[in-house]
Amino acid sequence: MMFPKFVVKNKPGVPRNSRTTAEMCPEKYLEGPDQVVPADGAGTSSPAGRVRLRLGESGEASLTPVSVPGLLDRAATSQPATPALAWAERDDWALLTFSEYREAVRTCAKAFLSLGLKRWHGVCILGFNSPEWFISDLAAIHAGGVACGIYATNSPEACYHCLSDSRANIAVAGDHEQLEKILAVKDRLPELATVIQYSGAPRVPGVLSWEDVMRIGREQSDEQLESTLKTLAINECCTLVYTSGTVGAPKGAMLSHDNLTWTAQRVAQTHGFVPGEPRRAVSFLPLSHVAAQVIDIYVPIEAAITIYFADKDALKGTLFQTVQKVRPTSFFGVPRVWEKLRDAIDHSTNQNSNLKNSFVSWARRQSLQHNIAKMNGIEGISVGYRLAKHLVFDRVKTALGFDCCTVLSSGAAPLSDDTKEFFMSYDMIILEGYGMSEIPVHTTSLHTAFRVGSIGRNLPGTETKIQVPTQGVGELLFRGRNVFMGYLNDEASTRASVDGEGWLHSGDIGRQDDCGFIYVLGRLKEIIITSGGENVPPMQIENEVKKELPIVSHAFLVGDKRKFLSVLLTFKTEQDPDSGLPLDRLSSDSRRWLEKLSCDASTVAQLLQSGNEKVMAAIQDGIDQVNSRATSNAQKIQKFSILPQDFSVKTGELGPTLKLKRKVIETQYRSTIEQLYSNV
Repeated sequence: MMFPKFVVKNKPGVPRNSRTTAEMCPEKYLEGPDQVVPADGAGTSSPAGRVRLRLGESGEASLTPVSVPGLLDRAATSQPATPALAWAERDDWALLTFSEYREAVRTCAKAFLSLGLKRWHGVCILGFNSPEWFISDLAAIHAGGVACGIYATNSPEACYHCLSDSRANIAVAGDHEQLEKILAVKDRLPELATVIQYSGAPRVPGVLSWEDVMRIGREQSDEQLESTLKTLAINECCTLVYTSGTVGAPKGAMLSHDNLTWTAQRVAQTHGFVPGEPRRAVSFLPLSHVAAQVIDIYVPIEAAITIYFADKDALKGTLFQTVQKVRPTSFFGVPRVWEKLRDAIDHSTNQNSNLKNSFVSWARRQSLQHNIAKMNGIEGISVGYRLAKHLVFDRVKTALGFDCCTVLSSGAAPLSDDTKEFFMSYDMIILEGYGMSEIPVHTTSLHTAFRVGSIGRNLPGTETKIQVPTQGVGELLFRGRNVFMGYLNDEASTRASVDGEGWLHSGDIGRQDDCGFIYVLGRLKEIIITSGGENVPPMQIENEVKKELPIVSHAFLVGDKRKFLSVLLTFKTEQDPDSGLPLDRLSSDSRRWLEKLSCDASTVAQLLQSGNEKVMAAIQDGIDQVNSRATSNAQKIQKFSILPQDFSVKTGELGPTLKLKRKVIETQYRSTIEQLYSNV
């Protein structure tokens, strides 16, 4: 496979106390925002540092860079009357065109400058997706600050870390609940000048409403904003994305204008998004994740896509009502969304007569065969598939609101192969990609190029290689203009993450097949080393268990420094819509699975108390199936234990991107783990 040849070799991060040429002579570089100023290296840990762009000699890697303000200006100039943002207002949609969008961003940026935002200081945004979130993010960048999203699930202390580390001058909260987190730590933040609440009227003196902010902005002249825009550079930090902190304190990954805009252009190009072609998308993802920011904010600007905002209760049940109203042309959901949608489809199917269900089952087989053939490059449409599409799948998609959708995708956490195959059987191909805090998007799947279990292929102009592969498996390394600048104020981690040739060491273990499709098999730091010295990547085995056992929500493999592997299992249960806490009541698909085993338990407690032999035998059978595919005896699961409740963000076992927090789980369930090995 041919890769673009990069002109610039990445060098280790610039020391924290060093200053670039541009910083020492700022008066010489006033041609912003679309200027690229001289820089001393390809990495930095300084908030005011500039880096050399990793430009290629030809192809997509060589394309002319553009700043975030430049990208918005271009959209507002070429598509001024195209709706950019839409949100529910009474029984209709309120719209903001791209021209109005740019004006709102400039107004907010002028307010931020007036309210104390300093160059390269943070504007932290904590709340659910909304026009105000988007506008605050872009306004922070226009005003020379650094936009920084905070996970809405963060505790006050986790918010403090982001606010303090980014030297935030301004904090923007979605509602009173999120505002309280900021107020709880405000006294420890001497640089925090202004606190804003964008939804509802603030109940706390000194906190500004969104209306206050926009009024203040309208009262300012353009002079300070224009002067600030002239100092911006494409190769400086404009966005901070904090790692999830599953291991150690969250680190602030610094993203440049070029990291964001170049990636957005490549994603739009790859999926065939053309400016001027009417497209609609629904925004509800946690925007503190950089891939979500690129897909929700920057790709729509590049491709002139109208973004419709779901309400803050989207994941409690209103999301699909919004989808039915909007009928999006593209839809991006986290795995939890696809799992909820699967439950809804299953529930609807269970209301059918036996005859109708038999026909649906036949249709699903036709679709699965068709899409597996398509995945393997076999063209052709059978009569059975054509009939099933007309009589079943077109109607299902219309009922769901996906009848206009050409791109259905999933991200933030891995989607199970079982769930992908379920939707393939309904003629809906869910595409996966790959991104990290340090690299917005690096791979993507397409309807014409996808594999179950794969994160897709490289974006045009990027590279992937496997470091020291053993049987084709090793650490995934990435290179391209999408690779971040460095970690804020953390020179050592910056040097460790990107090597002298510009390769980002992802920490993920994976492989790449002959067609260029990449597969992630686990995290390097999570490898289990048994007492016999066998290296076991747990994620692949855990996913196999979940595939074999539909009742299992999470499988957690243990066995580090032990003689054999064991697994902790949690069952799929319902979730409290307000608190997000897992409930004891089993989910509908869990109960259906149990009914097939003549078990009428409706809660986890009932199931564990009854100790149903058929259920335990079925679980063991599923594990035996996984073991039958193991590459060695050391990779076989010998014992299992069922935990009394599912994992969640609220209870601490999952990080904000729904990744397992292994150290937390090991500590929390130490006694359960020890019991599995007590007689060894």
